[in-house]
Amino acid sequence: MKKTTPIRTTTQVVTFSTTTLALAMAAVFPVSVQAATAELGPVVVTSTRQETPINQQLSDVTVLDREQIEQAGQSSLAELLGRQAGVEFTANGGPGTNTSVFIRGADSRQTVVLVDGVRIGSATSASANFARLPLSQIERIEILRGPASSLYGADAIGGVIQIFTRKGSGAPRVNASAGYGTYGTYEVNAGVQGGTDMISYNVQAGHYKTNGFSSRKQGAPGYNPDNDGYRNDNASASFSVRPAAGHELGVNLLYSTGPSQYDGTTAATARRDYVTDQDQISYSAYSRDKFTDSWTSTVRVGKAIDDSTVRENGIPTSVFRTEQNQLQWQNDIKLGFGQALLAVEELKQNVSGTTTYAVNERTIRSYIIGWNGSIDSHRLQLSGRSDDNSQFGRHNTGNAAYGYQFTSELRGRVAYGTAFRAPSFNDLYYPGSSNPNVQPEEARNREAGLIWEKAGQQVGATYYDNDVTNMIVYSGSPSIPRNVNQANLKGWTFTYGGTIASTRIDTSLDLSEPKDAITGKQLQRRAEQQFKVSASRDIFGWLSGIEFQAVGRRYDDAANLNALGGYSLTNLFVEKNLGSGLTLFARANNIFDREYELARYYGTPGANIFVGLRYQDK
Repeated sequence: MKKTTPIRTTTQVVTFSTTTLALAMAAVFPVSVQAATAELGPVVVTSTRQETPINQQLSDVTVLDREQIEQAGQSSLAELLGRQAGVEFTANGGPGTNTSVFIRGADSRQTVVLVDGVRIGSATSASANFARLPLSQIERIEILRGPASSLYGADAIGGVIQIFTRKGSGAPRVNASAGYGTYGTYEVNAGVQGGTDMISYNVQAGHYKTNGFSSRKQGAPGYNPDNDGYRNDNASASFSVRPAAGHELGVNLLYSTGPSQYDGTTAATARRDYVTDQDQISYSAYSRDKFTDSWTSTVRVGKAIDDSTVRENGIPTSVFRTEQNQLQWQNDIKLGFGQALLAVEELKQNVSGTTTYAVNERTIRSYIIGWNGSIDSHRLQLSGRSDDNSQFGRHNTGNAAYGYQFTSELRGRVAYGTAFRAPSFNDLYYPGSSNPNVQPEEARNREAGLIWEKAGQQVGATYYDNDVTNMIVYSGSPSIPRNVNQANLKGWTFTYGGTIASTRIDTSLDLSEPKDAITGKQLQRRAEQQFKVSASRDIFGWLSGIEFQAVGRRYDDAANLNALGGYSLTNLFVEKNLGSGLTLFARANNIFDREYELARYYGTPGANIFVGLRYQDK
């Protein structure tokens, strides 16, 4: 029987900025660590748009691989993201309901979400639907914290989350899993993958269903004691062929569909049956060609669809559909000194449905230039981007970062970058509550840091200060969007990851100040303190782990009148390798059955458990 070893729950790169590192680390992580020079670690794409070893990054990045995703059990994508440093999430009820993810205190609308390089989300609500992205179809997640408009354009004020669907290699292998848990929750998944030197392929399909719980809390306006369930059917596929050395053609697909139930928000609507049917689709085709030893060209054509239909007592009442057609041509050029990036993009967004917009489509044409390289112990990264939007004109952004390797174990960095968020179609054209003159939000971010790592041990921290101006706020009479607000997002993130006495430990502490710069009030639903820790080890052949998360007080409104109390959650998970490709797994979330709120009046899950069996053909 293969020995089970602890699984690392996060792979992180973070940095620190001042000479107080020793005191801060001693106070937060009183751990003695000993080791030798660290290896390069995993390769990251999102932070530079080019493959770069994680310990050569000049950005704050977390990488989650397939083993870590499987360890999340019945958790949603948003819950998994919320366990990472610098990330917080909220949900208006249980699985499948409206969900927001905040990176470093930035709004969910200020985060770009990509699937295999294709931008997804709604151009009306201006955010991606995290609740409808199934973990079962995801191979890898990269979280880039901090402004990244110089590489990815509009909306990357808080950061970028890139999702990579599952891929195949090697001899044909079958995989399958099934599980059942609290709230009548069950999930089944199956797929096949493989490849040769010439081709690679992967096909996966899954089904998830839960009876759920009431989306509104008892005593809340609109409370209905019935369960609000959720169902999701999903699939992914990829295929690539390599007709000659250095040349690859491929396609990727992610499909997710299903209804979610929820309650009304007033006494008059409490007994009505509300359901949202949601389709999330993204697909792309690409050609990657290494024409010379120094020039690689990648052309990608993709499309993302976000389709939402709301039904009241079985009758459709509203439909919102976003289609995003995308074309990218990126050139990676090796120079005598460093590597250059030259790229052009075109994004066409179209919205349709039951709402009539004065303008229902726009085109964004973009030009990107970048360079990164090293000189002895010095590392540099520069990038710039120009976006020409057919609705509000041209917007330019840039980023500059410098890193220095003090010793073989210790490195630091400083960075400055600008970013912006484009007004949504709702901001500009929604009938009765829009403003066609509203302009993009703008951000200027400064950060600096230090990281120490040695033989798998890693201690780090980062300080950031992000000023956001021209924030779009709905105000006045009638209430319409206006550029009247400012925010300051600043804070510290401390992390430790390593193995101590055969126990893998990953922990983070976030001390932030997500403030309205005008009123001094705390931004809605964002905490100033978060502490997260996970530990796992092999116990008599069982991989056993515990997670603990503590989140500080938040407010549900801009005036800070409706407080959401701080809370803590404790989760447990175990895995057992049964041999012959079979793994028994179980996960228990919120084991102390804590009551808490992510959004005022909305329900959250109590103690729950999920048990399943996973098969992977060797």
